[in-house]
Amino acid sequence: MTDQTPPAPEQQPATAGVPLTAAEDKTWAMWSHFGGLLYILPSLIIFLVFKDRGTLTKQESKEALNWQITFLIFYIAAFIVGAILAAIVGGVAVSTGNYGMLSSVGLISGALPFLTWVANAIFSIMGGVKVNGGGSYRYPVNFRFIK
Repeated sequence: MTDQTPPAPEQQPATAGVPLTAAEDKTWAMWSHFGGLLYILPSLIIFLVFKDRGTLTKQESKEALNWQITFLIFYIAAFIVGAILAAIVGGVAVSTGNYGMLSSVGLISGALPFLTWVANAIFSIMGGVKVNGGGSYRYPVNFRFIK
């Protein structure tokens, strides 16, 4: 008695997908910048899904993703610096007995991360508008983690 199993069907290799039209390429490139308002995830998803389907999308989503990584580093640093400054102001307030200064601790610890987020929002909107207008956008400060 022999085991006669049928041969397994051959699997086709995964394809990168249909290339984007010029309008789709521009649209996804624009959304990679505007997505920065929601932090890193939209830029990451657009880069991973569409990088091989459109040259403009690859270029702009890589730029936006590098900015979001840079922004995340700045955002964490702003929280750390804000916490240190708040601790210093709080320590000075308690040691001098000037408890009125304690009201500024929250302002100090929250202002730096908020201002960092505002910069991210401004730069992300500027990038999306520039790409939608047919150009290319480079963030003023951007570490190139993804080449």
